[in-house]
Amino acid sequence: MSPASGPASALVTLDDLRRAQRLLAGVAVRTPLLGFDAVSERLGVPVFVKPEMLQRGGAFKFRGAYSYLASLTPEARAKGVVTASSGNHGQAVALAAKLFGVPATIVMPTTVPRAKKDGAVRLGARCFYAGVTTAERAAKAQEIQQAEGLTFVPPFDDPTIIAGQGTLGVEIAEDLPEVGTVLVPIGGGGLSSGVAAAVKLLAPRARVVGVEPEGSPKYSKARAAHEPVTIPANPEGLADGLLAVRIGTRNFQHLEHFLDDVVTVPDGSLPCAMQLLLDRMKLVAEPSGAITVAALLDGTVTPTGATVCVLSGGNIEWDGLRSLIGDGGFGS
Repeated sequence: MSPASGPASALVTLDDLRRAQRLLAGVAVRTPLLGFDAVSERLGVPVFVKPEMLQRGGAFKFRGAYSYLASLTPEARAKGVVTASSGNHGQAVALAAKLFGVPATIVMPTTVPRAKKDGAVRLGARCFYAGVTTAERAAKAQEIQQAEGLTFVPPFDDPTIIAGQGTLGVEIAEDLPEVGTVLVPIGGGGLSSGVAAAVKLLAPRARVVGVEPEGSPKYSKARAAHEPVTIPANPEGLADGLLAVRIGTRNFQHLEHFLDDVVTVPDGSLPCAMQLLLDRMKLVAEPSGAITVAALLDGTVTPTGATVCVLSGGNIEWDGLRSLIGDGGFGS
């Protein structure tokens, strides 16, 4: 599929996922599956993590952003690109644009964490800040796009983005054919829809569970309503990368087709998961990235068979870690 092409009802195929893999070969990091012994011993099943904080740009978002830019015509790329992002997608677009030698403009919320804002700036992006919701920053990005003739890079509601993020799920299925359960965070839906599609296409007996922050259950609400719905903004939630107020239309369709279940996790469970990952795995996860581990630790999800927690990113710096974790932690 080419960017933004095809009807909204079209689901990504295995061919789309393989095409994205080819585009990313030699550019994106094929992150490993790491055994998480501390949780495996506690739960009695093999538990692995997929550490996308080791991805370029510090999060899974590089997969989709690079796939999208690589799929554009040279003329469309040369115009320069613009996007709206809570932070990680913005950094990914900035990095992909830098690799292609084109300018990037990023619109982020006024509440964006410093690590994500500074990351986009370091990569050479021009940054603007607008409101606290997806709609506010999207409106500003579209205003800039129209005024300057830039090419818009969608953050999640696009088949090329979904396929790019889905390469993560392809890797899980290839590296762990016996996978029984996959836990994946849900924000706007790009990662979760791509991973769910890939896992179900390659390991159809596996169970795929989406994990949302309790304060931003946009897919849980959509699932109950049988269509995407807009929920109130929650700018104070710890998992800032998962605070979209509405699931994407294409993402909803993929999740309805491929996702087995969705659960929510309270903010209070996130710091413990972050510290356990730091202490036992030496992995720095932002709250959005640690939410899948939190869902196991607090008993929200009961794993079946070999279980993979997708750690979506690690864009948090020392001050943020210290303020969230403090001196608390997981029992020895």
